[in-house]
Amino acid sequence: MKLWMKIGIGVILLVIVVLLYAGNYFYNYAVVPSQKDFLEEDTPGTTKTGEETEAQRWFADSTNRSEWHITSNDGLKLSAIYLPADKSDKTAIVAHGYMGNAETMANYAKMFHDLGYNVLVPDARGHGKSEGNYIGFGWPERKDYTQWINRVLEENGSSEKIVLYGISMGAATVMMTSGETLPENVKAIIEDCGYSTVNEELSYQLDELFNLPPFPLIPVTSLMTKARAGYFFGEANAVKQLQKNTLPTLFIHGESDTFVPYEMLDQVYEATKGPKEKYSVPKAEHAKAYSADPEKYQEVVKEFLNKYGK
Repeated sequence: MKLWMKIGIGVILLVIVVLLYAGNYFYNYAVVPSQKDFLEEDTPGTTKTGEETEAQRWFADSTNRSEWHITSNDGLKLSAIYLPADKSDKTAIVAHGYMGNAETMANYAKMFHDLGYNVLVPDARGHGKSEGNYIGFGWPERKDYTQWINRVLEENGSSEKIVLYGISMGAATVMMTSGETLPENVKAIIEDCGYSTVNEELSYQLDELFNLPPFPLIPVTSLMTKARAGYFFGEANAVKQLQKNTLPTLFIHGESDTFVPYEMLDQVYEATKGPKEKYSVPKAEHAKAYSADPEKYQEVVKEFLNKYGK
């Protein structure tokens, strides 16, 4: 074999090894559940000081709080917290964000409970008490949420009215769920700062955190994710799912969001086929629309549900 051919093959093999190493690094960095240094100190439902809010105390200490479990289609035991309201025939299923858990959603759970809703707050796969060794960014979780919907109907009866709510990755989850075949019991969807597609969100983060272009690392990591977690990044597309959605949907986003870019709001808003409303919050950062003005946030949600949640 000629020397130049040996050098060429060596270079190709070296590039492959480097790409596989980089893809594995980014997979562990983004897809494997672990403490993430790039996340802000506080997560939705908590405070920067670490002090418990009234909602967190209510959520943790409620005497009628119970734990529900389901087994996912791929065999994972998934956990959720359920808090019934007094004589209610409606339930809000509340989806937390990336590396959050049910406990971080106390403010939102209490908001729905105060509006007369039973509240179910699942731990997404790989989060909280749920099993799983990878993050699905909403794509496998959409199937989990159809199971949670069915579980609510089994427990509360076939006449139960259901609203889906999610923040950040949880918002992407409920948007992706919207494209599935859902029972008529699901009346409306509310999403707060969800991303348009996983490819776009991870490409954005790759540029923000490492100043790197999406190619070739995103495709390589996507291939690795398919092999290890069962899905391609390109499958996790909230826009395409919303194009099949006819349910009323409220889209919320902080105008100063630099984690899920504010520009993604218009992408998902324009995609849905059902009745839609938009609540844009000036100066609010990622997942901070509620804390920027809790009373206004609650009023917007209440008015939307009075219109569509019945």
